[in-house]
Amino acid sequence: METVLQTTSHLHAPRTVCGQIHPICLIGPNLRQLVIQSTRSPAAIRCCSLSSRAQTEYVPNHIPDPNYIRVLDTTLRDGEQAAGATMTSNQKLEIARQLARLRVDIIEAGYPAASEEDSKIVQRIAREVGNGNYGPRRDSEEDDGYVPVICALARCTENDVRVAWEAVRHARRRRIHVFIGSSKIHMKEKLRKSETDVIEIAGKMIRFARSLGCEDIEFSPEDSGRSNKELLYKILGEAIKAGATTVNIPDTVGGSLHRGFRKLIRDIRTNTDGTENGVYEGARQVEVTVNGIGERAGNAALEEFVMVLRGPGEHPQDIYTGINQLQIDTASKMVEEYSGLYLQPHKPIVGSNAYSHASGIHQDGMLKNKGTYEIFSPEEIGRQRSNQAGIELGRLRILIYLCVSSRFSGSAGLKSVVNKIGFNLDDEQFENVFKSFKEIAKQKKKITELDVRTLVLDEIFKSAEIWKLRDVEVSCGAPGNSMASLKLIDADGIEHTACCTGTGPVDAAYKAVDLIIRVPVKLLEYSMTAVTEGIDAIATTRVLICPGCDETLDSADSKLKFSATGASVDIVESSVKAYVAALNRMLGLMKKIPSLGSSS
Repeated sequence: METVLQTTSHLHAPRTVCGQIHPICLIGPNLRQLVIQSTRSPAAIRCCSLSSRAQTEYVPNHIPDPNYIRVLDTTLRDGEQAAGATMTSNQKLEIARQLARLRVDIIEAGYPAASEEDSKIVQRIAREVGNGNYGPRRDSEEDDGYVPVICALARCTENDVRVAWEAVRHARRRRIHVFIGSSKIHMKEKLRKSETDVIEIAGKMIRFARSLGCEDIEFSPEDSGRSNKELLYKILGEAIKAGATTVNIPDTVGGSLHRGFRKLIRDIRTNTDGTENGVYEGARQVEVTVNGIGERAGNAALEEFVMVLRGPGEHPQDIYTGINQLQIDTASKMVEEYSGLYLQPHKPIVGSNAYSHASGIHQDGMLKNKGTYEIFSPEEIGRQRSNQAGIELGRLRILIYLCVSSRFSGSAGLKSVVNKIGFNLDDEQFENVFKSFKEIAKQKKKITELDVRTLVLDEIFKSAEIWKLRDVEVSCGAPGNSMASLKLIDADGIEHTACCTGTGPVDAAYKAVDLIIRVPVKLLEYSMTAVTEGIDAIATTRVLICPGCDETLDSADSKLKFSATGASVDIVESSVKAYVAALNRMLGLMKKIPSLGSSS
């Protein structure tokens, strides 16, 4: 049987990142598909793709084109495990749909055995996205039969494997990813198992997965980077013999240098049965997350990996992916908003400063030829350039409005913009966005695509409205004399009013909210950004809260955290909307888990 080899760090990202990568072109035991994910910076890869091509036919243990690289995205599984990242089921479904528009080959949708809620959302993604239901195609897109593989993670236990299979079985293409620790410390301290036991369990669970009807199985010996080589040869050989179609070699804690890891893969190729016919010793599947989010220091970023393949460099193979790079910017912003993990401005590819040039020398070059300082343009990832050359004069960015709209614009025009930027709204969601659009248009002369995107995200990002903001009024004076009066509507439609003073208008408004809702919380983070320039810019506020009223951050570290955003041209209204949305998320979970708020 042909098998796929993968090397990855996606099970647990390293605690530190040192700017190196296990090079994709150099890794690969002799398998038809080789998989690599690194938590190192993909900018270190030296390889290129000359053109975008169609995705190859998906066969679990075979890639027809040896130059094709499969992309497995684990944003919904490992990405969500990042500290502070919380996503609702609807948000996960929306991200899965966007990943399908991005045309990733495999979506690792979650770990179903973690909870009933995790199992249900993986099932929903499998039934919908896994059967091609991920939104309308653009006019330029052809129906080529593409459907992503839906993958679920499972430990090597019968219950995990069975639950994973039940979660993904209704997808047209489905995969189970099983793993077990193989390093000495994992076997001795975590599993309390011998080498013989671990090898036997791995083979047994892979055979069990196949007996359920799953023909596409990925196997990971966790912490391979610190595992005994002889054990790896044996456990991988047993996995392949048992029916694994993808073999993943994870450097779980990120402690391996790339040369040593390359040698490890070559040794595995030489010493493991069933790994013949490798392709130039090169990996043929990568595991990534959007924006590189994940546990500890995160994962390799999808956008960086995909775009570096199109950058300058030398590589003996014309390797390529099937990713629709025009959907990268939309995916990045969606994950940023939904996860609550905001990007640093200088983040490669998708950071707000990635295509801005402030230096006079750089501006001069950009005005003469954009290629002087950009190896690809923002338009290539689906982002509209904010000004003609991407330059900044001092710190004031010149904005050319990309989509000029007014309060007289009709719903058809707005819908075309919403579709253009990659969102699929139902009728109720669109109606709410249209109402917000008209309200904003009363206060802004021009509305840009960025404004529309913010309104859409504010709508689809909102939680179930247990409480809804009706109105807020503030008055400001000397420090400590600010006053806020607001009205909230509860789930039964009853109006509640409160008035409080505070050190500032936002503090006063938050105290008024607390007076009405009467649930003790701690505000951990508060941030605000302006979507566009100008005094009438829309402000987006993000808050992070946790239940309980303990004043120490140490105690907050052990609690569940809830983030949310709000948008408005009024900064106080934006702040209150974000705070109420975060409270709604927390209260919604409290209904399911009453013990959540019982301790502080």
